[in-house]
Amino acid sequence: MSGNNRRFLLGGIVVTLLVAVVVTQFSSSDPDGLEYVAEQEGFADTAEEHDLTEGPLADYTTDVTSNSRANTAIAAVAGVGLTLIIGYGVFWLARRSNRSRPESTTR
Repeated sequence: MSGNNRRFLLGGIVVTLLVAVVVTQFSSSDPDGLEYVAEQEGFADTAEEHDLTEGPLADYTTDVTSNSRANTAIAAVAGVGLTLIIGYGVFWLARRSNRSRPESTTR
């Protein structure tokens, strides 16, 4: 990867992290669209908890500190990091499998 590409990529990661950390601080605690419709239509009380309710990033937060803003920022950084790692892995596998295929000859 060339120097310009590396700087562009790192700059994009930094901007993504900044946006994730800053924007999450302004997120609404009101129900999302699906929860709102369920409340309006009267079937919200039929909802059940799922297996990941107590997961480390449940409700877009963590329980690392006693500060809810810091916990939300930590969850945002973790989400960006996981997305980057998974995306890199998928592209690495795709690139690797593409290299293992013999080139087709066209005439």
